[in-house]
Amino acid sequence: MSIVGTDRPRIDADDKLRGATRYLGDLKPHGLLHGRLVLAMDAHATINRVIKDAALAIPGVVAVLTAEDLPTAMEGPMRQFEPLARGEIVFQGQPVALVLAETEAAAEDGVEAVIVETTSHAAVLDLEAAIKPDSPLARIRQIGGEMEGSAAMHVEAAGEGEGAPAPAAAAAEPVSANAKGPHRQQHGDATAALAGSEAVVKGTFRTSWVHQTYMEPQGALAIPEVDGSVTIHSSTQGAFYVRGMVAKLYGVDVSTVRVVGAPLGGAFGGKFNLIDPLVMGAALAVGRPVKLQLTRSEDFASGMPASACILELELGGTKATGLTAFRSRILLDQGAYGDWAMDGAVPVMIGGPYRWSAWDSLSYGVTTNRFGTGAYRGPGGPQVVFALEQLVDELANKLGVDPLELRLKSAAVEGDTGVDGDPWAPVAGREVIERTMQHPLYKKRGSLPANEGIGVAAGVWMGARFPSAATCRVDQDGGITVVTGAVDMSGTNTSFAAIAADTFGVPIESVRISYADTATAPHAPPSGGSGVTYSVGQSIRLAVEDAKEQLLDFASDQMDVAASDLEVVDGMVRPVGSPDRGKSVAHFAEQVTGFVATAPPIEGRGRFAPGNPSPSVACHVAHVRIDPATGEVETLDYAVIQDVGKALNPGLVRGQLQGGAVQSIGWALYEELQHDEYGQLLTGSFMQYAVPRADRVPNVDVDYIEVPSAIGPFGAKGIAEAAVMAGTGAMANAVAAAVGSRIRELPMTSPRVWRAANSR
Repeated sequence: MSIVGTDRPRIDADDKLRGATRYLGDLKPHGLLHGRLVLAMDAHATINRVIKDAALAIPGVVAVLTAEDLPTAMEGPMRQFEPLARGEIVFQGQPVALVLAETEAAAEDGVEAVIVETTSHAAVLDLEAAIKPDSPLARIRQIGGEMEGSAAMHVEAAGEGEGAPAPAAAAAEPVSANAKGPHRQQHGDATAALAGSEAVVKGTFRTSWVHQTYMEPQGALAIPEVDGSVTIHSSTQGAFYVRGMVAKLYGVDVSTVRVVGAPLGGAFGGKFNLIDPLVMGAALAVGRPVKLQLTRSEDFASGMPASACILELELGGTKATGLTAFRSRILLDQGAYGDWAMDGAVPVMIGGPYRWSAWDSLSYGVTTNRFGTGAYRGPGGPQVVFALEQLVDELANKLGVDPLELRLKSAAVEGDTGVDGDPWAPVAGREVIERTMQHPLYKKRGSLPANEGIGVAAGVWMGARFPSAATCRVDQDGGITVVTGAVDMSGTNTSFAAIAADTFGVPIESVRISYADTATAPHAPPSGGSGVTYSVGQSIRLAVEDAKEQLLDFASDQMDVAASDLEVVDGMVRPVGSPDRGKSVAHFAEQVTGFVATAPPIEGRGRFAPGNPSPSVACHVAHVRIDPATGEVETLDYAVIQDVGKALNPGLVRGQLQGGAVQSIGWALYEELQHDEYGQLLTGSFMQYAVPRADRVPNVDVDYIEVPSAIGPFGAKGIAEAAVMAGTGAMANAVAAAVGSRIRELPMTSPRVWRAANSR
């Protein structure tokens, strides 16, 4: 393999650097109407009426649409099925109306002229209070025009471990109707296992709402066609996902919806069908093209960020055998909508990359009057790792063992029972931890000046399992065209090209990756969850292999050599061992693509559905300095050690792992979406919402290891999610080492660090 495993620039880099890439904002079809949103000012209210007259009187304003004007065929408490508030406002920033105008300026003026008359209700904002039986409802069900009051309910324990007595924590818990769950994972007797542990540690941890802060705000464009269909151009992570959801919402056949994925200006899990239902409904309502692109402040106010949570965790262990058991209770703030809530996944994720003898893991999704939760790189992971990895360090200290030695003794291996009850797939946790123990940054822990600390943490992403398909065509010039419907979010097309080139045997310059829309592309999953290269990459490899076999069968007849004795090397078809007898791929391609060709064209197809995941484990090591006078944290050095399976393009791999480290620093120190006591967003722009700046990010050393997957293409694993998982824990452990006490809340802002430093 001469291409897979080598550094190569992204194939889209030149166009992006020259400004030649045409993003959604560059599209301006004839007859375009510009959309602007009227956003709710209340966090919780009943809509009495929307007064449109003044807005419609503004020159250029064509329509002011409310929920009743959209031709929806279904309703439901999902963000995707409630594109505009219907009767009830459930968070400040929720879209209430959509103004359509001939110009953006007229649309903005129209928004200012719309009056929304409401009756305010108590905003449910406190996560702990929201689950209590006497909490007001974050959503009020309308019955005959009267409001139904709060209703408490008792949720029974579920999923008890086989043959194990239910621990005391499994008893029915009185909760409000805001709570969804519980989701529970149990195995063995966690209470007894903790009681029998040599040491036990516990704590309560809090994390904040965090925005994905992609460079390009959300946007979409819908164009009604003359045949009654609609074409949607969308800055989305998943074209087929959008098509299916909007077709369901508006009660139309999927064949009448064509989704074209525009080049994506970043997403990190936040761009899933948020804007598409709005432009689709508007285009159907007015019969003209409609484009809606959020401003940055609108994106902050009405997006789908990662949710806050409260984690209560207790774990035990012994010096000889490592970790023994854990018990947890997690409240996940799913905001006003739980479309992407991870409350069912976090009871599994809290176990980390470790082997446990017993566990009792419980979680609730809790409805509040904040946003609607969305996915963000490694969804749920940074939150649970922040809690788990701090307690693992505390336990190591209690037991008097090296923190990584404890992790090494406890690392899960293939066949161990996972927290989800299934056996672990092949996992390289031990290899990653052993490599981390040898890293120069970790070895510096014992020789630091005052107010400095080094922390370590481990994390795992189990991997996504998406079905996919791809095609590969041999073109007349001897090159190959690979067709996929997967959105290139992080340079995946560059990896696809390397997979295709090495599989077929042509130079990478002869490979063309064609992204097709939902009308013509083979099925593809959304880009996310670290599942695209893992799944689509394998479909591409299979499609290219199919095309190559067809070529060799045809060449076999032409050259009078058995197909099994032929190979393709550097674009030449040649007998094995006789390179001088080779003929170019183009020579044969011309014979099957010409005007009077007598043989069928060569086109391969590949389909793939991975039956098992390939977990990726990462360790992060962070070195920080604390200013005791102010509590300011300076990150001095950082290292990432991760199993990537096979680095298809080492440059892209390093970029992914470094990017994950930077986002980890943001989670740990800076990023927090804050509301006041009335539910008003206080951090609605980059003036208030802090992200890591270039001058606050240290060198990030990347040391990846390759333990090949038996499933992914050339042994590759999905790596983007694992790259961000461990960072919050590593930073928290580093800060604790520097100040001498623990911080249980994210982000670890200067005031919080100062209080911790001065509480000793």
